[in-house]
Amino acid sequence: MPQGSSQSPRSHRVAVIVDEGTNPFEVGVATELFGLPRPELGMPCAPYRVTLCTPTPEVPMNHGFFTMTGVAGLDAVDDADTLVVPGRPDNVVPRTEPVLDAIRRAHARGARVVSFCTGTFALAEAGLLDGRRATTHWMWADSFRELHPEVLLEPDVLFVDDGDVLTAAGSSAALDLGLHLWRRDHGAETANAVSRRLVFAAHRDGGQRQFVERPVPPVPDESLGPLLAWAQERLGEPLTVADLAARAAVSPATLHRRFRAQLGTTPLAWLTGERVALACRLIERGEERLDVVAARSGLGTAANLRARLRRATGLSPSAYRRRFGTGDGEALVS
Repeated sequence: MPQGSSQSPRSHRVAVIVDEGTNPFEVGVATELFGLPRPELGMPCAPYRVTLCTPTPEVPMNHGFFTMTGVAGLDAVDDADTLVVPGRPDNVVPRTEPVLDAIRRAHARGARVVSFCTGTFALAEAGLLDGRRATTHWMWADSFRELHPEVLLEPDVLFVDDGDVLTAAGSSAALDLGLHLWRRDHGAETANAVSRRLVFAAHRDGGQRQFVERPVPPVPDESLGPLLAWAQERLGEPLTVADLAARAAVSPATLHRRFRAQLGTTPLAWLTGERVALACRLIERGEERLDVVAARSGLGTAANLRARLRRATGLSPSAYRRRFGTGDGEALVS
């Protein structure tokens, strides 16, 4: 439960539908992200409680790797705060009505519904995505458009947060979306702690490209890692794309190509995202002065901080502090 809540803490209940042919990796992502105890976070109770549920007592997984047995039935969906629907490769085969009905019931009573990879097909079949933004794995984008032309498909992003319905692209993007949910529920500081435990990138914005070219680098190594680490230590300084290019000893155009190839985003978008994430952490740690947060994060002014934070989180700085901060919930001061 977010810090600052007046309610007694309770684990957020997550149900994961395991249908015939489900990809084991995405089930593993859900259980890794939300099912493991995390005592290092110091929370009064486990942040999430995961229940796997199946439409039949025995469900064969993708390619028959193993059979899922001994888990809950689909009625477990009715107690979930969040429903996760992983993908499967046979997307032209419709889901069974019990699975679709469980998805509809969860959404109708206000549960948050999340799909991983081609689980988006199931959400569309259940009618949850009509007229809404969504994404899926790029290899299935054309098939998805043919089957569900009423959905506003964004095929070249990692994930789409459309409020109560969220969709991730490929399997690894499920990790990005899962960490995004940790940020939404518990703030940037906690999400960073979880990402460190996973040894995974702390924050990749959903708008980044899902298909990233990663050619074998020539000698010398052209990895962006050292440059990113250097920049993250200097976010409060007036860094520009030109500064990053100079540090990497390349032209801005070359740097832009490397960011696109290795990260699926632009240098400026990456820099802004890192600054917003730092601003969130400063607010969570108790900094009350907007101008100080803006200066230390490199966002410059309180007005720019407000605009960037609202765009990234949907919250004003004061609302963000009330939800995730360690203080008394009073408004931040300029």
